[in-house]
Amino acid sequence: MDQEGLLQCPYDKNHMIRPSRFPYHLVKCRENNQHVAKALATCPFNARHRVPKKELDLHMQSCESKCPLEPLPVVEKAEQVSNWQIPPCEENWEDGRHAS
Repeated sequence: MDQEGLLQCPYDKNHMIRPSRFPYHLVKCRENNQHVAKALATCPFNARHRVPKKELDLHMQSCESKCPLEPLPVVEKAEQVSNWQIPPCEENWEDGRHAS
């Protein structure tokens, strides 16, 4: 199998996984390597990134999946005036008769 395009498992460096299978592999391999999993943290920007807990802050600063957070522009909403009016009602429910 061609090694190009494969991702290395963070729990077992000998595991080389296709990107399409990587999320499933992470779940299985984490269960089988709980001692390693305790030392790793999940990146908040990309759940496929597992880094040593001590390096999480550094990873978060340089993570490729990090989206730049820009403040949203404040847009003043103009009050909408409705031209809708209540249609006239020809029914009088109190006299028991209905207009047809």
